[in-house]
Amino acid sequence: MPVLEWAGPGSPDQAHLSRIPIAFISTGANCANKIIKDVVAASGFTVGKSPTVQKDKLHPFNLLLSGDACIYVFRQTPSASRPSAVIKESSRLSKQVFKRPKTPKYTYVKLGDLKPKCVVNVYGVVVFFKQPFKSRGTDFCSTLKITDQSNQNISCTIFCEKLEDHPKIFQNGDIVRMHRVKTQFYNGSIMLVNTHGFSVVTFDGTVGADVEPRTSSRFPNLEQEDRRTVEQLRSWAASEGLLPAVPSIPLSDAQPKAYFNLTCQLLAKAPVDSTCTLLRVWDGTRCPWSLLNVIVEPDVMEGPSMFSKEREKLIANILVYDNHAEFARQLKPGDFLRIYNLRAIPGSKKVPGLAGSQSAEEDHLAFHLHGGTAYGRGMRVLPESSPDVQQLKRVIEGFLEREDEEIDEVNDSELLEIACTPPESPSVEAAKCSAERRCSHDVQPETLADLKQRDRGRVHHVRVQLSSYEPHRLHQALKLYCSKCTLMQEIPDDEVVASLFSEASKGSESFSPPAWTASGSVEVPGDSLASPNRTLHVHLSSQLVYERKSRELMFLMGSTLEETCRLAAGYRHIVPVRSRGGGLELLDLTAPFLFRGRKRYYGCKRCSQPTLKEPNVEGDAVMDKKVVAEALGVQLMQSVLLMKLELRDATDTLEAFLWRDAELFFSLSPEDVAASQEAQNSIRFALESLCPPGGSVGQRPWLDLCLVAYEAEDDGGQRRTCYQVCHSTITRATLARSDPDPA
Repeated sequence: MPVLEWAGPGSPDQAHLSRIPIAFISTGANCANKIIKDVVAASGFTVGKSPTVQKDKLHPFNLLLSGDACIYVFRQTPSASRPSAVIKESSRLSKQVFKRPKTPKYTYVKLGDLKPKCVVNVYGVVVFFKQPFKSRGTDFCSTLKITDQSNQNISCTIFCEKLEDHPKIFQNGDIVRMHRVKTQFYNGSIMLVNTHGFSVVTFDGTVGADVEPRTSSRFPNLEQEDRRTVEQLRSWAASEGLLPAVPSIPLSDAQPKAYFNLTCQLLAKAPVDSTCTLLRVWDGTRCPWSLLNVIVEPDVMEGPSMFSKEREKLIANILVYDNHAEFARQLKPGDFLRIYNLRAIPGSKKVPGLAGSQSAEEDHLAFHLHGGTAYGRGMRVLPESSPDVQQLKRVIEGFLEREDEEIDEVNDSELLEIACTPPESPSVEAAKCSAERRCSHDVQPETLADLKQRDRGRVHHVRVQLSSYEPHRLHQALKLYCSKCTLMQEIPDDEVVASLFSEASKGSESFSPPAWTASGSVEVPGDSLASPNRTLHVHLSSQLVYERKSRELMFLMGSTLEETCRLAAGYRHIVPVRSRGGGLELLDLTAPFLFRGRKRYYGCKRCSQPTLKEPNVEGDAVMDKKVVAEALGVQLMQSVLLMKLELRDATDTLEAFLWRDAELFFSLSPEDVAASQEAQNSIRFALESLCPPGGSVGQRPWLDLCLVAYEAEDDGGQRRTCYQVCHSTITRATLARSDPDPA
């Protein structure tokens, strides 16, 4: 890394500030030698702290030149005695403007040759990716996996403050070129992370497509050698089948229960609540299924609120949740989008704003983009130059040409009907929530200020308002709890669980199934009409087969997570297993050990002693999750909701936890919340009624709560008093305004 010292004008008492080093990253030392004593101007640099300021007593910062930074050099003629004279008398200068000195050819390392703790440049074909998402800090994070001719799959994690500095990946099969990434050894394999001076360029992976770089850089360095590398990777990826047959599925091919990618144009959008946004999109094709109609107030719709009857038949309503709702706020009507891992849910699932006229229709589809980033779930705005957007435009233009030139005007009666049809929303009584105590304690209500002066271990009755709550994203409040060892942990991400299923299905060993099982096979439908069905090995209880209860319990081998979820709809209990050591065993307990319909059950790693025994169900006894867990030697973990509530009254504020009695408080079990969007919506509506977003304190209802005080140790080892909400439940109030605070 050559360094050039740049001297500028300055007063004598600030001499150390008039000289600043310029560091060239990945450029030759010769370029610095050629401009000694010349006048230079630099642009596109970054500023970094000088590690040698205590030694050289120069400026406390360095100018770092890399990537697309430019240096402009003004040559001095021999008659010029000093730079200041040169600047004043421009006639004495022979001006030479240089772009960044010609970058030497980069050296690229094959993914199979990576070594730990090295900074390298690489090319790779994308086989998995997640769109950038907000990290807990100030940066956005994106993750991807790449491969090349060495057939090594390498994970990459990129943290950048600006979205435009992340790779612009549209689909699997795209090609990325990354400069200055650092290799690290993690979980037994090499991974890549960005380091100082990182840059990335993305190319379309389609054979025959133009080699046009996707990058925020105005002057990406692209040599003929780079073009050859991209073409070679394209040919290799095509021969290996790494490119999807189609990058997305049109609405005309959408099927119930399917997950798919959709390329579409945004026509209008509207907020439904604080964590859900409605997107109205089309792609010029018509879905063969009837679609649920989501109604919102016209004055909150951004974009047209009405379209012609013919166009309405082609428009799909998509509900996006949580982090995707935040991203949707930045979208503009007219944007072209690709939505990844969109789910088509059949039946009359309750969704925010669902039209009441469709509440009993089971053949309608609703499109949901759930929160989180599992399976690459997310959205991206596509540039109009994208080949997929050009194809989409042609389809849309074809429809517009067929559409009648004169759109039938909406007559007065139709307008009146539209204007007078209210959106489905909770009634005034239903929307006004409160809370009441369900305990029999003989305790007088007290203020929060008095409560804080009381002894620990006591029960308190308070009348308060909900000032705020955490977390706002409901899926983050769901936890797993072991009642035996009191361990509480996060519910594993679907991506982690899917990887465990994938690992368990590889290289199955020969084995002998337990003597009490009957072995067979089951056929699983493919992800789409074009995907072939798969045959999987299953093992059933011989006793249950004899009793004609074969669907009560199934031990399933070699399935993916999605296949297991599909089969769970037809079997009451599914236990995933793998072969090892000549027999069968449960998967790692990070994954669910049991599936019952849409519900998943986890075991505690500390307290479980996994085995494989036949569940003992005698007489009229019913097989349930506890019976299965006991037979498998698994300590069943409970799903719990853990939230932190900030309470207030006229005297003080207080933080209290809600978890042991969360089921009583919301009148919903955490199991149902984890498995049902309807249950999640119910809790979300209740919380927003108790603590309206953007609402004044006067609009918040008063809550009669029972609190228990106890002592606990915080992360720093200090003992402190904590409070927990107990014996309380949300109620529906019939009054528009509650009584004032008694304090």
